[in-house]
Amino acid sequence: MSSAEHAMIGASPMPQALHRRKPKGLTPARVGVYAFLFFSAVFFLLPLYVMLVTSFKSMDEIRLGHIFALPLAPTWEPWVMAWTSACTGVACEGIRGGFWNSVWIVIPSTVLPILLGALNGYALSFYRPRGAQVLFGILMLGAFVPVQVMIYPLVKVVAALGFFNSLPGIVLIHIIFSMPVMTLLFRNYYLSVPQELFKAARMDGGGFVRIFLQLMLPMSTPIIIVATIMQVTGVWNDYVLGLVFAGRDNLPMTVQLNNVINTTTGTRLYNVNMAATILTSLLPLLLYFVSGRWFVRGITAGAVKG
Repeated sequence: MSSAEHAMIGASPMPQALHRRKPKGLTPARVGVYAFLFFSAVFFLLPLYVMLVTSFKSMDEIRLGHIFALPLAPTWEPWVMAWTSACTGVACEGIRGGFWNSVWIVIPSTVLPILLGALNGYALSFYRPRGAQVLFGILMLGAFVPVQVMIYPLVKVVAALGFFNSLPGIVLIHIIFSMPVMTLLFRNYYLSVPQELFKAARMDGGGFVRIFLQLMLPMSTPIIIVATIMQVTGVWNDYVLGLVFAGRDNLPMTVQLNNVINTTTGTRLYNVNMAATILTSLLPLLLYFVSGRWFVRGITAGAVKG
């Protein structure tokens, strides 16, 4: 046996011993990390706690000033009022109308951008037509232009097309503003797919559409989940675009929530305001709680590669 082999045999137990050695007890660094995480969680959850307990209190109990106290006599009345009879302007029909408006806006504003973004990312990753890098650069430049800068030109364009103050108009606006991010997500994801797989599909006679529908889309479930979470959250929480482009008959839930909270008629009902706020944010919260695990998987599967 050579001296090199003896050296390897003699040195092999040490890395295994180091690998098996685990720190015992709480180290100062670990205590610091736990303390930071705890105070961060308290900092972010405290407003939600205040909103939740206030929404179950009566106005007489709220006037006592005990903002952190649990409700003495919990009641669902503020939630019912927020949903059915809170004033969102002239009408006092609650925010349920805004909820359904937001649903009709979110569905096409999520499905269409994801399909178009996937198609753009697929073409830019595998076909790479002439000027693809220039086109991609223009799309990325659009992602950094502030929304407020684009509002007036888009109002003129959408009005000229006859879509202003309509459901198709606000959907079109969300498609335009989401296209750079959706294209970036799918392009970076498809860059992690082996080129040999695409070439094999081409050799088997697959065309542009067939490869996209039968090969790429079924492989894109992780990034589709990421894109869906991002798009649903962004569109649902939007206020400015919905206020400008949706029209009075299609105002989203966020606009109606602003009208409920800032109403100047009658007494300011803080419990109703808190209940309406939680109802408005409930869908994004549930979405993250239900699919947060798949969101992380999608990110690590290629969403930020390339």
